[in-house]
Amino acid sequence: MISPKPLGLAILLAGAGGCVAARPPILAEAQKPQTFRERVAALALGQVQFGAVSILPVRFEKSRIAGSFEDGGRTLYCVTSRMKGRALLDHERAKVVIREELGTERLSVVRDEDEVCEGHRSSPFPELEAYAARRS
Repeated sequence: MISPKPLGLAILLAGAGGCVAARPPILAEAQKPQTFRERVAALALGQVQFGAVSILPVRFEKSRIAGSFEDGGRTLYCVTSRMKGRALLDHERAKVVIREELGTERLSVVRDEDEVCEGHRSSPFPELEAYAARRS
């Protein structure tokens, strides 16, 4: 016969373990994008051309952002980077156009508009590389 004391202790420990496991880890909160540029980086990294569905790990180099600039009443940002890891000795160029909706903080990807990025001055975008490294 099993003594009631160990059985009660086992139930108590199982219940406490369930409560602890249900709480989200603190690290996940630290990985959420905080600044506007980190939000842009997170959206870019969620795109297929930035390796979002890649089985192989990728890393980014020489990432750049152009914007904000107006085009047809839209506020746009262009994000480009060199992505390494899927091709053996070569790199891929990843590029995405992101639109910011005026009056809100909502960001969305603009499809088939790569030519709007031509001729705009870009600046280094270390947030993309840092956010990608933090996620992996």
